[in-house]
Amino acid sequence: MELGVTFMKLNHIYNESCLVTLKRIKDNSIDTVITSPPYNMNLRIRNGRYCSRQIVKELTTKYDDFADNLDINEYNKFHSQVLSELLRVSKLIFYNIQLLTGNKRSVFKMIGDYSDYLKDIIIWDKGHAEPSIQSGVLNKRTEFILVFEKENSISRKFKTAQFKRGSLEDLWLIQRENTNLSSHKAIFPEKFVYKILSNFTNEKDIIYDPFIGTGSTAIVCKKMNRYFLGSEINENYVNVALQRLHTEKLEPFNIQNQSINQTTLF
Repeated sequence: MELGVTFMKLNHIYNESCLVTLKRIKDNSIDTVITSPPYNMNLRIRNGRYCSRQIVKELTTKYDDFADNLDINEYNKFHSQVLSELLRVSKLIFYNIQLLTGNKRSVFKMIGDYSDYLKDIIIWDKGHAEPSIQSGVLNKRTEFILVFEKENSISRKFKTAQFKRGSLEDLWLIQRENTNLSSHKAIFPEKFVYKILSNFTNEKDIIYDPFIGTGSTAIVCKKMNRYFLGSEINENYVNVALQRLHTEKLEPFNIQNQSINQTTLF
């Protein structure tokens, strides 16, 4: 199948759906994927059936100009399309998702459908939980990091592991970061990206984030001398990410700022 253009820029964020970007990426050309897709958090239930209520969306949405309330079958199809493409282009995938009313059936379906590639599950403990929107509902303090690997997923050993025996657990306590980025209320913590990059990747690896938002993955990649590639449908988020990339300090991670913007992928 023809994939379109023959090269893509590294250290670049594409303002488009990840499904568009992925069609232009060749097989096995990404080392690691780190991402947090939409949670479908505004799909609710009424009388035992899924429904979407505008009043709920107004109160809970965390995404600018995005309803985040796909029909459950559409949401299932969306994840299937994304994961299938990510497994085609990449070697290792860290897929952050939180169990919510609007996605829990999809999450368990995803685990079942892609069990042949599921290597492990990391529990992300955010240190505290926001109060639930109604009585009788558990506060959500934790999220899943589903780890997929295309080859040898039956083994729990990571080929690219940078950590020693007994030094890394599957429960990660990383608190949400305080931020003044009012454009996005669900910023991916840089410490989280750092933990993945430092334990599972090498310098000069190519890291792809298909839902890069305001650019946390890109920021940490630059600080740690990894190449990044991102997709984001929201133009405002892309602009915020680009601004952060130009203004954030890189000194703490000892980056040698080479002319990597000239590098092309594939």
